[in-house]
Amino acid sequence: MSDTEKRSGRAGRAGRGRSGGGAASRRAARSGGSSEQLKYITRNIPYFETLNEEALEIIEYNAETVLEEIGIEFRDDPEALQILKDNGCDVQGERVRFPRGLARQWCAHAPSEFTQHARNTERSVIIGGKNTVFAPVYGPPFVRDLDGGRRYATIEDFRNFVKLVYSMPALHHSGGTVCEPVDIPVNKRHLDMLYAHMRFSDKPYMGSVTAPERAEDSIAMSKLVFGDDFVENNTVMISLINANSPMTFDDTMLGALKVYARHMQACIVTPFILAGAMAPVTAAGVMAQSLAEGMAGIAFAQMVRKGAPVVLGSFASSISMQSGAPTFGTPEPALVLYGMAQLARRLGVPFRSGGSLCGSKVPDAQAAYESANTIVPTSLAGVNFTLHAAGWLEGGLISSYEKLVMDADQLGMMQRMLEGYDLTENGQAMDALREVGPGNHFLGCAHTQANFETAFYRSNIADNNSFEQWESEGSLDAYQRASAVVKKTLEQYVAPDLDASIDEALNEFITKKKESMPDAFT
Repeated sequence: MSDTEKRSGRAGRAGRGRSGGGAASRRAARSGGSSEQLKYITRNIPYFETLNEEALEIIEYNAETVLEEIGIEFRDDPEALQILKDNGCDVQGERVRFPRGLARQWCAHAPSEFTQHARNTERSVIIGGKNTVFAPVYGPPFVRDLDGGRRYATIEDFRNFVKLVYSMPALHHSGGTVCEPVDIPVNKRHLDMLYAHMRFSDKPYMGSVTAPERAEDSIAMSKLVFGDDFVENNTVMISLINANSPMTFDDTMLGALKVYARHMQACIVTPFILAGAMAPVTAAGVMAQSLAEGMAGIAFAQMVRKGAPVVLGSFASSISMQSGAPTFGTPEPALVLYGMAQLARRLGVPFRSGGSLCGSKVPDAQAAYESANTIVPTSLAGVNFTLHAAGWLEGGLISSYEKLVMDADQLGMMQRMLEGYDLTENGQAMDALREVGPGNHFLGCAHTQANFETAFYRSNIADNNSFEQWESEGSLDAYQRASAVVKKTLEQYVAPDLDASIDEALNEFITKKKESMPDAFT
């Protein structure tokens, strides 16, 4: 065992917290503010499915037609084109056509589920199957809070978001670019972001995809935490590879995908679609295009390394046909989400979609309605990896402190719903029915007394007190109450343990890497 692996083992043992399963998890799920981390969700209720067999076959046929007749462009990457040609594709310039059925054959090499390991083994997640993992917002250049308003994000904001996500029980994953810290050069900020995830959280995290060499840095830093051999044979990162829709992959995304696939790290292949601009306006058209693009990317990943873990992603939004701005929480993207979840299950790969999406500029009623209209379909459809599950505002331009904790509160509710019914002896409650009998109440019976603390989900944001009590406590609205939760959470934050030798090695790597190149802000 190498020194790095020994350090990784010590870090895993030192970072180990309480189990997220059993009664402790249920108590945490019902009292949203608890620090007790929840285990990733294994659903116990059926999927909500909207497409019948005929409809599924039509969309799959149309996706194969896109791949065979129209093709997908793989731009500015001669190596990728050669790989595709060597494995049966018709390559004409940068246009790649897949003979009917070829992409699906390659997709069959991908695992239907896989474990993403966290440095705290109790935080590891299984992605795929009947499991759902909630991860925070990804990518906004701006942040917003009640006191400071809308502003460009900094590395301090980034660290704060990592700490908040670490402290939210129903967020199972630390995420990736939870905001874009613009106070650090573009070519160096990935180092600081990865370090923040590794130091201030022990949940699983995402790697950098903005350049192939930054993906390589993500691999190198992960090896300092987990050990060389462990990283080469296990998945410790998942990363977002967006198709440049319509029907295009660029060299940046392809370069990062190749790095991660070769090192057995997971890639979420996601067509990024604003329907009406980057895809047809109809749900069936969006699904056919999305499936074609996703299958092309997944097949390519398998050509790079058979068995590399992948996730079929779907990010589909409608747009305002008057302004061109993206809209969220509308019916059409929900229908796409439901259908794509079914198509992913038929393809045999995990599925990513959904979140708590909205176009609102502040955490108001519009934000709440639109986010609810996205996270409920996400939960019912059976999404396996949910990016943007908490903190998203203004169409993805803002990471909001208060909305992150509001959304995390709702995620706890979704987790409770997906757990389904308790049909144990306690859940059946026959002793309560016998004890109380006709015409009496259940408040004082033994069963109620034994279960009152955990029987119902308790929100840490909602106010359910009397008007008089609410008024006496300052007449605070949900935005103000969430602000108080943010401040209290950050004040009480305690970092998970990290072996000092690993921390030293990470900082040494970052210092040397930054010194090796001049600052670049583009």
